[in-house]
Amino acid sequence: MRLLVLAGGFGTRLRSAVADIPKALAPVGDVPFLQLQIDHWLAQGIRKFAFLLHHQADQIIDFLRGQLDGQLKNCQVDWLVEMVPLDTGGALAFGVKQLDLSDDFLFVNADTWLGGGVVELIRARAPSLVVMRLADVSRYGQVFFDQNHLVQAFAEKESLASEGWINGGMGRLSVELFRNWDGKRFSLERDLYPLLVKENRLTAIPLATDFIDIGIPDDYQRFCDWVASGRQLPLCN
Repeated sequence: MRLLVLAGGFGTRLRSAVADIPKALAPVGDVPFLQLQIDHWLAQGIRKFAFLLHHQADQIIDFLRGQLDGQLKNCQVDWLVEMVPLDTGGALAFGVKQLDLSDDFLFVNADTWLGGGVVELIRARAPSLVVMRLADVSRYGQVFFDQNHLVQAFAEKESLASEGWINGGMGRLSVELFRNWDGKRFSLERDLYPLLVKENRLTAIPLATDFIDIGIPDDYQRFCDWVASGRQLPLCN
């Protein structure tokens, strides 16, 4: 199954720590974060990749070209550059159209480390979304689902810390969801998911595994420290 990697973001919150490169290439020791991600996806069986790019796309393309005879050898690798930012939903719709996809696909945020997810999503039906349980969901918002794992609602980010389930930034979707795309910017989180919830169609896939979003300096540094120490990433709590 093909993995579409959302790697076009501006990385505004991370600029104080990583100023001149896209956040997917933020250095972790002496290797880019994306290199660790690709190794991890390969270990889970992915061999078909499409990288969806915009901000500083040339740097990511140069990196990927350098990996074609290395870690990405014998893989199918595409990259697509949005001429204007299309947000998460628009980026996937653009990828579906440009790649002429006809089957379900997986997608993931390039700046979020998940200890698993690929196997679980391959076994699931589209549309499905990985969710993670955290002790503090205030930074991410919250996902509510029923005993059948059908998503019932999304809650916005809150100032007060509370425990709950969050959107893990990885899922499985059908190309049919993007057939009538009008070419405009739209969001998975704000536009597509609420429609799927109304139709009782979006399934939550709970994972108890490693999770970290390197999008802010503190968590990026924490990830770097874990790798430098040789410790495994902690389980999400």
